[in-house]
Amino acid sequence: MSKKKVDLLLENITIESVAAEGKALTHVDGMVVFVDFAVPGDLVDIRVYKKKKNYMEGFIARMVQPSPQRLEPFCEHFGTCGGCRWQPLPYQMQLDAKRQQVYDQLVRIGHLEVPEIKPTLPSSRTQFYRNKLEFSASEKRWILRDEDPETIPENDRMGLGFHVGKFFDKVLDIRKCWLQPEPSNSIRLFIKQFCIEHRYEFYNIRENRGYFRNMFVRTTEAGAVMLIVCFAYEDEDRRIALLDAVSAAFPQISSLYYVINEKLNDSIGDQSPILYKGDDAIYEEMEGLRFRIGPKSFYQTNSQQAYRLYSVAREFAALSGNEVVYDLYTGTGTIAQFVSGKASKVIGIEYVPEAIDDARANAAANGISNCEFFAGDMKDVLNDQFISKHGRPDVVILDPPRAGIHPDVAKVILNAAPDRMVYVSCNPASQARDLAILCQDYEITAVQPVDMFPHTMHVENVCALKRKVK
Repeated sequence: MSKKKVDLLLENITIESVAAEGKALTHVDGMVVFVDFAVPGDLVDIRVYKKKKNYMEGFIARMVQPSPQRLEPFCEHFGTCGGCRWQPLPYQMQLDAKRQQVYDQLVRIGHLEVPEIKPTLPSSRTQFYRNKLEFSASEKRWILRDEDPETIPENDRMGLGFHVGKFFDKVLDIRKCWLQPEPSNSIRLFIKQFCIEHRYEFYNIRENRGYFRNMFVRTTEAGAVMLIVCFAYEDEDRRIALLDAVSAAFPQISSLYYVINEKLNDSIGDQSPILYKGDDAIYEEMEGLRFRIGPKSFYQTNSQQAYRLYSVAREFAALSGNEVVYDLYTGTGTIAQFVSGKASKVIGIEYVPEAIDDARANAAANGISNCEFFAGDMKDVLNDQFISKHGRPDVVILDPPRAGIHPDVAKVILNAAPDRMVYVSCNPASQARDLAILCQDYEITAVQPVDMFPHTMHVENVCALKRKVK
């Protein structure tokens, strides 16, 4: 039995505040209403598309009077592209909303005892701040509202850009993205045009056919560029033609890779990128340290804010030079090496073997001898035997993926009983869940949100913990 379609129009409603997941909210007859792309102070008519017992969700059907705080979006793809949803919000309002998001997850929902949450650290750049982007190809791009599908020329049906909303098989063709500096946009547009002119089939991920799949662009603050082009199968002549053409057009590409990806999804985490031309890596620098970034390396995507984030983590660790530090989920060892100068020994653990290879190479290149790195699943590597062999940590730094830490990992940490912990998280919800476990024996002494992704609802949060005196 099909669900009954909601058809409700709420007229002349004033938006009250910013809410989670990039929405804003208001109240109508005592019920919360979440609204897409709205700004506090907007007077709007709301078309409701979802109605539950305690809340409704809708979109702006008519802007009666825009909020005096509303800004004009700078990107032509705003509202269709799933990113940068907060463009109409003044930046300070974004920062305040992210601080509130941390408060809601840790205190209102998580019921944790925390000191006053510090104001969100702003990003020095709010446009062109990313150092990595992935663009997906599609033989049938997303059709815009004002377009007639029947009149679109054949050469304009392909797209190279970002996936739309929750549709895994829908790609919005991007003309200009404001997230990554040049030559990112120019490289993407060149590759798209080359593939169209030479009749390369754009991929159809739903039917798993086509040739050109996706591409990655990585850049550094110093201007180095890495390009990774992914194909669905090997066709040596066509592959070489494309790679030679883009290499000639963009001599600033210092590292050119390709991937032959025959599986059903676009991820290259389990693939082997092949170096076609140039250097096998690009490098980012931070406080005199040089970090190697390979095609599959993890590195914070906002390089300048990464420095501020790691500085907060080091400050919260309160190192004196004598401590054994465990850096869990170390990635390519950036935090481990960043704090190594103020520690006796640093142990880094990471799931991805290639990342650990980079971490070891980085430490050697940086002349750091007090860091050791180990690869493996955290819940399998970090156990009582490992700690007995390598020493009890005085300080533990956690920087896990969005899902947070495994309960077994939390148990081992509690058994190890470090004096202090620093928990860096890109997901305050999973962070709050994990902190509830850790706070059996620890108290939270500082909370610092950091804005790594302006114009989005995402926030990085750093918590300092100290072992309770018993």
